[in-house]
Amino acid sequence: MFSLPEEKINDLFECIGSQQPLYIPQMNTSGNSDFKIWTKGAKLSKALKTIRSAKDFFFPKTEHMVSMKIEGKNVSVEDPRKELEDFVIFGVRACDAASFKIVDDVYLNMTPVDSYYKNRRDHGTVITLACTAPVDTCFCSTYGIDATNPAGDVSSWLSEGKYYFRANTEKGEAFVKKVSSLLSESDETAVEKQQKEVKGKIEKLPFAHLDLSKWNGKDMLKIFNSKVWDDLYQTCLGCGTCTYICPTCMCFDVRDFDTGNGNIKQFRCWDSCMYSDFTQMAAENPRHTQKERFRQRFMHKLVYYPMAHEDNFQCVGCGRCLESCPIHMNIVKVIKSYNEIDGGNE
Repeated sequence: MFSLPEEKINDLFECIGSQQPLYIPQMNTSGNSDFKIWTKGAKLSKALKTIRSAKDFFFPKTEHMVSMKIEGKNVSVEDPRKELEDFVIFGVRACDAASFKIVDDVYLNMTPVDSYYKNRRDHGTVITLACTAPVDTCFCSTYGIDATNPAGDVSSWLSEGKYYFRANTEKGEAFVKKVSSLLSESDETAVEKQQKEVKGKIEKLPFAHLDLSKWNGKDMLKIFNSKVWDDLYQTCLGCGTCTYICPTCMCFDVRDFDTGNGNIKQFRCWDSCMYSDFTQMAAENPRHTQKERFRQRFMHKLVYYPMAHEDNFQCVGCGRCLESCPIHMNIVKVIKSYNEIDGGNE
């Protein structure tokens, strides 16, 4: 393990940022923390969460996939992708780091591999930062995620006036090597002390022990047909906010745009299962009502995805949906509402 005095973190940023693009959490004009490219003088945000997750770096909101040129009966196809340069993301929290594995399972570990996503994952180095002050909307521990020991190419901690770094992968070791002149070897005493303190805080959070025992594939039809959905969906606006700030939502639509003179550009854009025109088949969405669309979102995260991915839930407990939903509907409320009627037995 290596350490760096807190007051020298900008020296580390300059060392990396002078060699390749570096993204760090910074406060935006709306007063929220968000990942932005580092420039000299940029200040690291100490906010617990960024308003959007680091998923955006690997699965962007809009992505140019292919260009086509039509000239009479001739059609030429151009791949617009250029080989990406290596980049570094600093300050990713444990929940977001855990979300990468969920998206990886779909876009990298299934056939066919999504080459657009893979290209970005191959070039990105993720530096995580352990949490020190979890808030009431956090519930990552429900899914077995340790906010005090985040995954990533490099794990880092801020404790007692120093940043501590531990390389976990080859990319992580390469990062540490690049900044080795700034680092000193350290023991783990301060980190272990902080981990113990923060785990005590996590234990006291209101949703730290959320009961997921009733959510399983064995009871899929029972959960699907539960009357709990009749009440829960009523206030949902179908705005899609929850899907757009979620680090594990990965649905998209593909559209072709005629830009004139026979030039066609195809884009992949984020989509939401909460929208009435989502996954139209033969010009029709198979889920006609807001109740069906609402149910689909939570069934997928809590039942369908675990059934296909070794009982792993498609949620990391980041709490963004608890903070962002305009009508205060969220996955915690869904879980607790179903549990309160004894798993659907009314």
